Amino acid sequence: MDDDNKPQGIVLTEEQKRRRRERSIAIAWTLGILVVLFFAVTMVKGPAVLHRPI
Repeated sequence: MDDDNKPQGIVLTEEQKRRRRERSIAIAWTLGILVVLFFAVTMVKGPAVLHRPI
């Protein structure tokens, strides 16, 4: 049958693939900066932040 030659699902254009990659990179950078920010805040507060009473 001819249906075997048709691509399955949605086929993205090169422009859409490029934008998706740029968006993924931006999300990765944002997540990395957020992790570094949380780590820096924890270090500024000092190690006592881990030894608080329950």
